[in-house]
Amino acid sequence: MAYWFENPTLKALAPLALSTSIKGLTTIFNTPKMFIGSNVFPEGPVVGPSTMDSIGPRCPQKRAFIVTDDFSKRFAIKAVRFLESGGFTVQMWAGCQPEAPIEVVMECAQAIKAFEPDLIMSVGGGSVMDSAKAAWILYERPDIADLRMISPLDKLNLRKKALMAAVPTTAGTGSECTGVAVLHDTAVHRKIPITHDELVPDFAILVPEFTLTMPPNLTVGTGLDVLAHAMDAVTTPAGNELTTPLALSAIEMVFQWLPRAYKNGQDREARHRMLLAASIAGVAFGMGGVHLTHGLGHSLGAVFNLHHGLACGFFIPQTLQFCSTITDKHLLICKALDIPAKDAGEGLSKLVTHVRSFMASLGVPLTLKDMGILKEDFEAKMDRLVQYAYEDVDNYLSPRPIAAAQCSQVFQYAYDGRDIDF
Repeated sequence: MAYWFENPTLKALAPLALSTSIKGLTTIFNTPKMFIGSNVFPEGPVVGPSTMDSIGPRCPQKRAFIVTDDFSKRFAIKAVRFLESGGFTVQMWAGCQPEAPIEVVMECAQAIKAFEPDLIMSVGGGSVMDSAKAAWILYERPDIADLRMISPLDKLNLRKKALMAAVPTTAGTGSECTGVAVLHDTAVHRKIPITHDELVPDFAILVPEFTLTMPPNLTVGTGLDVLAHAMDAVTTPAGNELTTPLALSAIEMVFQWLPRAYKNGQDREARHRMLLAASIAGVAFGMGGVHLTHGLGHSLGAVFNLHHGLACGFFIPQTLQFCSTITDKHLLICKALDIPAKDAGEGLSKLVTHVRSFMASLGVPLTLKDMGILKEDFEAKMDRLVQYAYEDVDNYLSPRPIAAAQCSQVFQYAYDGRDIDF
């Protein structure tokens, strides 16, 4: 099976094109218009410009297609009422599935084509938003036969038919602010990332109350996804003076607010801040990229069917350690978290200890063994783990290039919880 990220030319060009020196020639900072707070879907009069004042004039046909799943329908109903109050004809499709299977995306695209909207609104978690983005491509570009071959260098020419709005119901993926959609190729049980500047939604609508129903384990998994996004966005060479402060801010917010949201899901302030942190980290990594946490995490999650955020967040300590031979940007994180360090080595040690203590306080296993992965199963699937991790597109942005043999070592060390010393 061929994928766009297996193209050897792209593999060679990506690290160069996203390096600080080359990006300095032309830097694009692309974000959606964001609406944040409890009254972004007003059901009565509002003071000042409303969400509809921005969306309505840009959708002359007033036809909105809402993409959601069975769980998030309860929130999508509020979006339906809001859109109908603005004169929209609305159709809801609640067929999304976890991990955004490609065949389900195709079904969604067919439903969108039949309705012919000029606004597509996703209401749900990361899989819903990613499904909507991919289906949007197929609606705008019926000539595209294979989503797995869409390259960041392709001209998609979206928005000829519809704009995109994203309404997250989890505080994690940041997909509402990125040009990334991660799909699942169920034929080979593999994560397929699509990344393209045109996929950044036009509108991101953040309603803190939509995240109140997340159970503690989902709160932690999505929260660790935010932390992984932000940590990688600080240390990647593709970051810049715009993305780094955002990533550092998101890191501070996760350490402050995730424990509160974990302990009390009805803590509205904590939920609000974590939702905002997810979007801030989304902007940061959407412009600067993630790297090894997600390369390794995508593989682990696909092979052992683990939650995306938990699988990626798990590898934060290993990624910091592996990359420390090349970069000392982890000291920026130490400064943001008030971790004193006389040099890069001490900073790394204290930061890794701090992250592990934080994760343990949230009930997160610190070894793959403690995740319940049996040794014989782990060894039997090692070749596939290494292949998926090594070939993952996110590894292109690692400050320290990683070889297949090193991916194997990281997994082996992670199984027992050993520090990376190579």
